[in-house]
Amino acid sequence: MENGKAENDCPEQSVIRRLSSADKISLRDIARERVDIISEKMHHLPDEFQEELKNNLRVILDGNGGSQQREEFFILQKLVQSRTDLTAKTLIRAHRVQLEILVAINTGILAFLHPNISLSQTSLIEVFVYKRCRNIACQNQIPADDCTCEICTKRNGFCNLCMCVVCNKFDFEVNTCRWVGCDLCSHWTHTDCAIRDGLICMGASGKSGSGPSEMLFRCRACNRTSELLGWVKDVFQHCAPAWDREALTRELDFVSRIFMEVTTLEGKNSSGSYLLYEELEVDSPKSLENGESGRLIAPQEACNRIAEVVQEAIRKMEMVADEKMRMYKKARMAVEACDRELQDKGREVQELKLERQKKKVQIEELEKIVRLKHAEADMFQLKANEAKREAERLQRIALAKSDKSEEEYASSYLKQRLSEAEAEKQYLFEKIKLQESSRASQSSGGGGDPSQLLMYSKMHDMLYNAPPKADCLPNERHPFRKNP
Repeated sequence: MENGKAENDCPEQSVIRRLSSADKISLRDIARERVDIISEKMHHLPDEFQEELKNNLRVILDGNGGSQQREEFFILQKLVQSRTDLTAKTLIRAHRVQLEILVAINTGILAFLHPNISLSQTSLIEVFVYKRCRNIACQNQIPADDCTCEICTKRNGFCNLCMCVVCNKFDFEVNTCRWVGCDLCSHWTHTDCAIRDGLICMGASGKSGSGPSEMLFRCRACNRTSELLGWVKDVFQHCAPAWDREALTRELDFVSRIFMEVTTLEGKNSSGSYLLYEELEVDSPKSLENGESGRLIAPQEACNRIAEVVQEAIRKMEMVADEKMRMYKKARMAVEACDRELQDKGREVQELKLERQKKKVQIEELEKIVRLKHAEADMFQLKANEAKREAERLQRIALAKSDKSEEEYASSYLKQRLSEAEAEKQYLFEKIKLQESSRASQSSGGGGDPSQLLMYSKMHDMLYNAPPKADCLPNERHPFRKNP
């Protein structure tokens, strides 16, 4: 008991766990050591140290530290990608943070370390072994749509739904000319990548079959061509109404680069490309489609067609703008009506506030009256209590005086009776003396009656030997007896 008390009296000390150099793990250790060994160590590491490892990798992937951090990332990625033991079977035993770090190093994508993005263990393993798209927004099984082309089957981690066939990268741009799609295999390519690799050029259309007549895009996945003019026209017709001025300028820049830079690379005259931004008097799109398809189309004519598409898109945008203006006017009228209604409601609220203030004043006055009446009632109750106490005191005094007066009356009555008894005694004594004197005279003259002598003797004993007694109780009222 004494030892226990001594231990309890000692102040509690917080346990601070310090990691030895043997317990610490670096990013390079995770990249090169066996999965089970690192997993066992990480299970004993505190959460703060695991989060610190992820933060260190975030800094490296951000690339803001210059060439040194880029070199460190290349070293880590080389260590991970050169290993043959990192399979789906071995990665099942990996620690969660360990697996996130391995996937982030292998893909170079920072999103896998984000605290708000949490993929399942199975999804992370599939991303690492190139069975699932590394794009967080896509996450489709690959090869997507069970595509059997050479690129989808032989290129690790490629997803034909969101990645560029040339650079193997993805972004989140949609409804734009920044991407060029193949009409046949639905693979996508960045416009800049297609221009840089010469995948956009003048060539024979699949419909015409003779001579270079259209601006074409050659898909690297299926090695077939698609017409760019119709594709650009479809994009502008379907997507332009949703663009703002900045987006339209950006899309026109992409279109101009498609039709200007390609013709420049092929030695064509590109002076007509500026007609993209001019209003031209050309035939309708239907007449162009029904025209002679086998003739050569100069870059200027192609630009004229694009200008026509742009004009049509602008007309649609103007129609949408007019519709939005009408909607804006309706909304403005509705807002004005709401404002008027709000003003009316505001006036009603002010009136209600005034009425409420009046009621509040009336209630306060009534409360004052009630408080005053309560105070008066308390005062009257206090006076009533005082009067009651005074009455009780007077009653006690009256009772005491009544008892005292009765005692005094009884005492005076007894004294009066005593004096009467004394007077009667004196009277009887005088009478006896008189009788004795008369008896003595009679005895001297010849004797007396014995019965009278006996009576006189008893009366003498009563007068001289017995004390006087009251004839009635002390509280009885009797008139004083007078001497005869």
